[in-house]
Amino acid sequence: MSMNQSNNQIIKKNLLIICRGAGDLATGIIHRLHRAGHRVIALETDYPAAIRRQVSFCEAVYDGSAAVEGVTARLVPALTDAETDTETYSGINDTPAAHIASEMWDSSAIEAVLEAGEVPLLIDPKGESIALLKPDVVVDAIIAKKNLGTTINMAPLVIGVGPGFTAGQDVHLVIESMRGHNLARIITDGMAQPNTGVPGNIAGFTSERVIHAPAAGYIHDVRKIGDIVQKGDEIARIYPDKESYDNALSEYVPVNATITGIIRGLIREGYYFREGFKIADIDPRESELTNCFTISDKARSIAGSVLEAVSAFEHGVKIY
Repeated sequence: MSMNQSNNQIIKKNLLIICRGAGDLATGIIHRLHRAGHRVIALETDYPAAIRRQVSFCEAVYDGSAAVEGVTARLVPALTDAETDTETYSGINDTPAAHIASEMWDSSAIEAVLEAGEVPLLIDPKGESIALLKPDVVVDAIIAKKNLGTTINMAPLVIGVGPGFTAGQDVHLVIESMRGHNLARIITDGMAQPNTGVPGNIAGFTSERVIHAPAAGYIHDVRKIGDIVQKGDEIARIYPDKESYDNALSEYVPVNATITGIIRGLIREGYYFREGFKIADIDPRESELTNCFTISDKARSIAGSVLEAVSAFEHGVKIY
C-alpha cells in the first residue's frame, strides 16, 4: 500500500463487483456499494420491466443512462459485430446467445465509464460477461424468486438476494428480502423465506396496493409516477395489439386505481405484457410524494447487509 504525499490519502484499488439485476432493490444495492467506493457493474435483460422506474438503474437500457440520488448508470452497448450462435438460446428471453462473451463488450468502454465515476450497465441476462470481467464479488439481485443461473464459482464471494438461493450451495451468502423482523438478515446456511405472493403492508394495505394487468397488451400510461389518484380513477389503458396502441383506437381495457394514494410505480409506456403481469404500485400515504423518487427503506436495508458482507470479505473476516 502506498501513500500519496500530496493529499495524504492511502491509495487502494477497491473491489470490482457485478450486480445481476438493476431494478429498484438492485439499484439500492448498487448505489450503496458505489457510494462506498467500490467499482460496480450492473447486468440487465434487454427488456426490463421495472415498476418503480424513477429509482431503477435498468431504465438506462431504454434511455442510455439513468440517475438515482446522485449516481448515474450508463449503458455500455454490446459490440455490433459480436459472433452469435443462432441455434443457441438463452432460456430467459429466447434471444440468441453469444458464442464468445469477450467479443460482446469492449472492456475499455466499461473501464471508461468506471473511471468517470459512473456505473456501467450491460445487457447481459445470462451473466456471460462475468467470466470476462472476473469480479471479486457477484450479487444476484434479479429478485426472480428463483435462481436464473448464478453459481457459487462465479466469484470469490457470491451473494443471492431473496428466495431461490441456498447459502453454501449456489451462493456463499443469502440476504433475506421479506419485510418483517428478519428483513436484510445475512443467511450463512440455508435459504431465505419463500415468496408468499403477498406484498408488504403499507398503511394497512397489502395486495390491493399492487395492480396486475387485467389483460394482455401494450400499455398507455394515462397518469404518471407521483400523481395522486382516487380509488377508481383511470391510470392506464391496455391495447390488445400494436396497431390499436399506435393509433389509440377505442378498443382497450382500462386500468383503474385500486386504492386512493400516490402512484409510486407504473410500468414504462408502450411495454407489452401478459395478463396478470405486475404493472403499477400505489402508496396510500399521500404525504409521501418524495418516496416515489428515492430509494426505499427496504432497498437500503438490504443494501446495508450486502455492504456488510462485502466489507467483511474485503478485510478477510470470514462470516460463512
